[in-house]
Amino acid sequence: MNFNECMDFISSYSRLGAKVTDLSRAEELMERIGNPEKDLKFVHIAGTNGKGSTLEYIANALELSGYKTGKFTSPFVTHYTDRIRINDREIDEKSLSEICSFVAGHVADRKYSQFEITMAIAFLWYKKEKCDIVVLETGIGGLLDSTNVIPSPLLSVITSISLDHTSILGDTVEKIAVQKAGIIKENSAVVLSIDNKNEVSRIVEETALKKHSEFIQPRYNNFKYKAMEFDGMPFIYKGEQFKTAMLGFHQPCNAVTAIESCRYLKKKGFFVPEYAIRKSIETTQVKARVQYIKGNPPVIVDGGHNPAGINTLAMVIDDIRLKGKKIFTVMGMVDSKDYKSGIEKIARYSEKIFLVDGFINNAVPSEKLKAIAEKYTDSQACDFKSAVENAKKLALENNGIVLLCGSLYLASEYLNIYCM
Repeated sequence: MNFNECMDFISSYSRLGAKVTDLSRAEELMERIGNPEKDLKFVHIAGTNGKGSTLEYIANALELSGYKTGKFTSPFVTHYTDRIRINDREIDEKSLSEICSFVAGHVADRKYSQFEITMAIAFLWYKKEKCDIVVLETGIGGLLDSTNVIPSPLLSVITSISLDHTSILGDTVEKIAVQKAGIIKENSAVVLSIDNKNEVSRIVEETALKKHSEFIQPRYNNFKYKAMEFDGMPFIYKGEQFKTAMLGFHQPCNAVTAIESCRYLKKKGFFVPEYAIRKSIETTQVKARVQYIKGNPPVIVDGGHNPAGINTLAMVIDDIRLKGKKIFTVMGMVDSKDYKSGIEKIARYSEKIFLVDGFINNAVPSEKLKAIAEKYTDSQACDFKSAVENAKKLALENNGIVLLCGSLYLASEYLNIYCM
């Protein structure tokens, strides 16, 4: 297979595959390709929001400590291979094609999902490259997510849990927490993010107890926010001052989760010095996660699409407005999300909002979004290119900031066109 044939093969599988009720399908796939997961060490991450940032903090600290660190993220942001990395290196086309050919020769049908095939390719590459450790992000949920086919990890990590994918995971935070806690395995440990409700903490702690695994959750009395700055989020944890490179009031919570995770990994024999943890927090930036792009005008790109993600973004832009900056927004959403409340929330903080569609098949029509937004601010439905140009023009004229948000697909389109 060449690279294009490889991508055609992966695309021939459905996005989700047939409905799963257990891990037998993923287990069978691993057996067919030689069970590479059994030769790897994992940190396994689940959660509704914050997985990507927390993964990068932990993985970058490990890399700075000298470890060959695999990174598996979901979904990709700008192109397929950015989800399969070792340190800062994406899987190369030659390796992808060779491994994909191997996988294709060992699967007899089309019952798998694109995600499962991608995971198989990633595990084989990490094994081939002799990774010291792999930081692995779940796709959807945890208990029945195909990544849960791995043996007991060194550590499970659960970030902020809220409502998302409710048709698959359940319609309450408690039901979703049960699914996420499904990644906790026997005789291991779990770190739970500080910003979770008490009922989530109870479910995760009870699951850990049943699995004879250590439960670790940072305490609020050791944690203190500081005022947001344009270049990051300062905070204090256990008397030490830190500052994330990423914006968002959620980032200190993600960073503290990473701090506790790295300190636990020390107990498991990984030498992760404090300077590596600190440097990772101070330098890590993730595309499309309240990503601040310096320029004239500056642009914030965010792929958050569920209520918790939109609320987090709204807090950031409200703080920016209070610092005297006006927000000019380009926004689009998909019809599988709560687009009404998302548009309402962001429109309230926008000087003007441009609504767009066409970035993916199930994008909500821009005129439909405009009908919601115009109740709160000056609104215009237009094509993507015009929206970006007009928003930047207004931001330049008014000492403002451009915000592009509502969907990871939209964020990806912007980054691919304007930032590559």
